[in-house]
Amino acid sequence: MSVKIKDHAKQLNLSVATISKALKDSHEISPETKQRVFELAKKLNYTPNAYASSLRKRSSKTIAVVLPEVADSFFSLAINGIESVAHDKGYHVLIYLTHESFEREEAILKEFQSGRVDGILMSVSGETCTSDHVKEVIAAGMPLVFFDRVCEDVETAKIITDDFESSYNATCHLLKAGCKKIVYLATSSSLSINNKRMEGFKQALSDNDIKKNTNDIIPCTSNTEGNYEIIRDLLKKKNRPDGLIASVEKLTTPIYLACADLSLSIPEKIKVISFTNLQAALILTPTLTTVTQPAFEMGKAAAAVLFKSLEKTNYNLKKEITVIPSVLNIRNSAT
Repeated sequence: MSVKIKDHAKQLNLSVATISKALKDSHEISPETKQRVFELAKKLNYTPNAYASSLRKRSSKTIAVVLPEVADSFFSLAINGIESVAHDKGYHVLIYLTHESFEREEAILKEFQSGRVDGILMSVSGETCTSDHVKEVIAAGMPLVFFDRVCEDVETAKIITDDFESSYNATCHLLKAGCKKIVYLATSSSLSINNKRMEGFKQALSDNDIKKNTNDIIPCTSNTEGNYEIIRDLLKKKNRPDGLIASVEKLTTPIYLACADLSLSIPEKIKVISFTNLQAALILTPTLTTVTQPAFEMGKAAAAVLFKSLEKTNYNLKKEITVIPSVLNIRNSAT
């Protein structure tokens, strides 16, 4: 994105996306606004990057998938769903990993403005708390579809699951199973999915007349060893919880290890539910109760929407919001 486009936006009090569309003579922009933009462009002696524009008009037959990680079983399954569609369309899939780094995510998206790929499927990093870099690549003419982790303020297609409802149902299940003190193990507060899961947890407590405490939600990190210490310290307390909800898959192992080290039997002493697509949930001892997200289906749906935008001129990605429900699979860890 040219610095001069940003100058346009600032001087005219318009968004970068509006400026970009006006310069491309988009039907979405009013004639009056276009006139203001064209006049300022002439004054600033601005010339669009014709080379980058020409690259974007040529099909590379490649789409990019930007992910925080692939160790998580959710993203592995989502990639399978994406590739099932891309293969049928004759496209290649390039995987880009941010490793939960906003800086890396920003650099990756900047590369795409040169037209290296035809479209982007994206799940944001745990550090992402601003969306300017996403808006810029979209404004440059690149179709982008979010799945799972999204930027709420970006107007583009989003393929999500029912995070609030899933967390609500998981909490209610633990309460019905006899838990009196449930703790939610949280991750990044900047991720909308985590915030929705926390809200579902808090709403379930409220609806069941359970008084919320400041220590009902425990922040965890991306470090497994650090999470083990956090969970172990929590379970060593005299008023330890009798129910745990792990907001992400990577918290499952430290929970089981901490319980084993402290000789706390699951589910007799503490009941456990985790958001995970981990196939090993069936062979853990005890078997793990999971909120299983429709990972393959979400990846497939995200790819299908992206290809619609690639195949149809002026296809409006803004209208595509798809919610695919998750499933609470009750097993021995929460009975």
